[in-house]
Amino acid sequence: MQTFVANRQRVRAATLLLAFILFPVTIFYFSPYIPIDGALNGVINGSLIVFGLMFLASLAVGRLYCGWLCPGAGQMEAGFAMNAKPFNRKFRWIKWAIWIPWLGAIAILVIASGGYSAIDPFFHIESGVSLVHPAAYAIYFAVTGLTFALSIVAGRRGFCHTVCWMAPFMILGRKISDGLRLPALRLRVTDKACVSCHRCDRHCPMSLPVSRMVEAGNMESSDCILCGNCIDSCQKKVIAYQFGRPDQARGKAESLAR
Repeated sequence: MQTFVANRQRVRAATLLLAFILFPVTIFYFSPYIPIDGALNGVINGSLIVFGLMFLASLAVGRLYCGWLCPGAGQMEAGFAMNAKPFNRKFRWIKWAIWIPWLGAIAILVIASGGYSAIDPFFHIESGVSLVHPAAYAIYFAVTGLTFALSIVAGRRGFCHTVCWMAPFMILGRKISDGLRLPALRLRVTDKACVSCHRCDRHCPMSLPVSRMVEAGNMESSDCILCGNCIDSCQKKVIAYQFGRPDQARGKAESLAR
């Protein structure tokens, strides 16, 4: 167990690297445009299916995808070498200003087209591979360039915070899961030995105030991607993963406080 914990961030880095290497194959499965065209043609397509799976998975594992499998995550975290400043969290509203009209447009187009009548996971994805035409590379480099640029300009995981159209699916899923008190993977405070060294704050890629969350005994945040950096950077081991209901994690923290 100790060996796994020591190497957990290496494992995470490897999965993010693999996701990025496969991005030329998978990019259109994360496309915000294909669901719009699919709505016009009454086709449930690959990216819409992926977004639905992200939402369903988030009921049990929150935003684990963002921390461990996102193709752009490795790019964003590589940008820390150039700008490791915390992201200004007051700009998180931008992604909602993008996501809500986008999702609304899809719903309107589906209704206007008479509803979905077919399922095609490879709709607009020839042979199941995203980049098979030269024009597709322009989209690939635009997306990867924007992902990297926002991380350099806006701070840690700038793209993730500001314009990612996938994050809201998982944020809503997590909030619904917590509202229904469903068992899910989450963080919990395991010990009251915190010495306020703030290592967890410095290592959090999402710029969360982790030390304040520990002090409050509530590790729940819609921006938490369950990457485990706070767990692995804490020398006192006061944070751990837990699969349980939200009140169980808070109850443990409250009992420690007493």
